[in-house]
Amino acid sequence: MTALSSRGRVLVVLVATVLLAGVAVGYVRWSAQSAKGAPVPVGEMATGARLQVLSNGRLSTLARSDPGGPRSVGALECDRAYAAADTVVCLTPVGVLGTTRMVVLDAGLHERRSVPLAGFPNRTRVSASGRMVAWTLFVGGHSYAAGGFATQTGILDTRTGGLVESLEGFAVVRDGRPYRAADLNFWGVTFARDDNRFYATMSTDGRRYLVEGDLAARTVRTVAENVECPSLSPDGTRIAFKQAVDGDPAKGWRLSVLDLASMRVTNSAERRSVDDQAAWLDGGTLGYALQRSDGVNDIWAVSADGGGEPRLLVPEANSPAAVD
Repeated sequence: MTALSSRGRVLVVLVATVLLAGVAVGYVRWSAQSAKGAPVPVGEMATGARLQVLSNGRLSTLARSDPGGPRSVGALECDRAYAAADTVVCLTPVGVLGTTRMVVLDAGLHERRSVPLAGFPNRTRVSASGRMVAWTLFVGGHSYAAGGFATQTGILDTRTGGLVESLEGFAVVRDGRPYRAADLNFWGVTFARDDNRFYATMSTDGRRYLVEGDLAARTVRTVAENVECPSLSPDGTRIAFKQAVDGDPAKGWRLSVLDLASMRVTNSAERRSVDDQAAWLDGGTLGYALQRSDGVNDIWAVSADGGGEPRLLVPEANSPAAVD
């Protein structure tokens, strides 16, 4: 046998090995995808009411009428995402030295603006008009249940380019009186329809408050205690939130709804601990992520009126947002 034919045989074996490995990887990927609804290329999803989700960290959409069905899975990777009107926001995975990018895209996923940030992605929201974008990052600690955590929450006006780097620069009114403290933390912004008012969580002195903010005035005022990660209903009358059990985050959180007119709280039928900023999928349904024991997230849905039972909506996904 010549030296040339020996090299040729080795090459054939190597090529065959690579091809077989590719087939095996493809089969594994196909098997995993088929278990949760086979993905389809971006742009081939039927038009109409859709859900935007993160599917294994990738920005994806699916039909709201068939949430367990095929997904349009894109290439953009996000740690948190949200969408409203023609605006999509993506908090990119953490890079070296804890760096994150907040990326604003249009409905076609073309980048419009990018803001460099430092910290670990936690929450993000877009106002109903698509104009305002908010984000929260952990800059110290990685859990609201642990002591010593610190957050940074900012807001971007996509129309004017105005940027609020941190809500900690806003004037605070607590219980009707001006308040200043070095331990202020804010997280979980949700916008009113006028694109000026917003709600968020503020913590200080070991207590957590729902605050109502005024962007133009650069002020926030406390509204209620033990209200975290608020999400304003489409009609602006109710706030879905997570409520610390017995006021102690170490005991977990109960997904609940606050009526802003009566200040009455209704607990949802979801009794598991929900550490998420729930999304209103419509006027009466909340969507939220729950992590399984294997570390994978699933999206669940429950009625906002306290009735019914929680139901699995989208397996192996998180960051739900209803889009049309």
